[in-house]
Amino acid sequence: MKLDIKRAYNFNAGPSALPLSVLEKAQQELIDFRGTGMSIMELSHRSAAYEEVHNQAIARLKDLMGISEDYEVLFLQGGASLQFSMIPMNFLGEGKKAGYVMTGSWSEKAFAEAKLFGEVAQAASSKEGKYRRIPRLAEIQYQGDEAYLHLTSNNTIYGTQWKEFPATGNVPLIADMSSDILSKHVDVSKFSMIYAGAQKNLGPSGVTVVIVRKEFLEKANSNIPTMLKYSTHAKNNSLYNTPPTFGIYMLGEVLGWVQEIGGLEEVVRRNEEKAKVIYDAIDHSNGFYIGHAENDSRSLMNITFNLKSEELEKAFLAQAKQEGFIGVNGHRSIGGCRASTYNAVPYESCKAFSEFMEQFQKQNG
Repeated sequence: MKLDIKRAYNFNAGPSALPLSVLEKAQQELIDFRGTGMSIMELSHRSAAYEEVHNQAIARLKDLMGISEDYEVLFLQGGASLQFSMIPMNFLGEGKKAGYVMTGSWSEKAFAEAKLFGEVAQAASSKEGKYRRIPRLAEIQYQGDEAYLHLTSNNTIYGTQWKEFPATGNVPLIADMSSDILSKHVDVSKFSMIYAGAQKNLGPSGVTVVIVRKEFLEKANSNIPTMLKYSTHAKNNSLYNTPPTFGIYMLGEVLGWVQEIGGLEEVVRRNEEKAKVIYDAIDHSNGFYIGHAENDSRSLMNITFNLKSEELEKAFLAQAKQEGFIGVNGHRSIGGCRASTYNAVPYESCKAFSEFMEQFQKQNG
């Protein structure tokens, strides 16, 4: 029986909205997964039924992102935050230096973790301008012999996003794409490694996706704990230990949904349309709403803004909550307002929010 449930306008920054059709399919399959008599959560991760789910998720991601056979696709745990440590443990060798481009809180955390393992340097930073923009490519400074250059492709807290990535030549490029993976076209071949927590565009929390070039993997340090070696997981198809099976199942179903709606082309079209309707409300407000990010660095995933006074902001957020808009408070570290418009957030939610913004301005302008 289909339940009549009113869905929230979910603008949470992560875990975030999931496609309704995926949730409904998971509900249908939850108790008896495809005739096994067991839930997907009860299946052995060594079973043929689960292995099919696992491999299908990898194949779908490769298809959608155009990932060649030069790369391994890994499903890990510990979130992007564990990657902040694993990357330097594996790739920051003795006598080498790593460069970090600073664009917000997550790049700061990645930089701080890397300092525990070796020499690191800031290749560029927009902190002086309160992280309102992405550094220009010409501002990125590195020697050319670094172990790697690291960047964060989208900054959830500040609402900025890279529009173009640097060509780093012989220096391996690593990107934390947690909050915008699969939201736009990316040339994977530019990167030695891409990693992302799944809980924004790919599925529920608990899965970390790592896309790593095989040639780069061969250079990794072997003198580290087994579970912290990327090679351990690559050699075992991410099945060395029990993986987050339900999360991987859901990730595979979200990827299937992307394929069904028209692939990455359709995702890009929808994301641009959704972001525009909210940015238009900001831009046409005559300063009532003040966007945080500079226009050429604006994120399609996280739209950040302030109102003219703290009092107005509190009233705006309180009324938004009453109207059913969830998760529009800015991050606790900077305050303000934020609408996260990830892939599964429907256009209707964004349109309703923009109309609410316009109505609130009329009442309080």
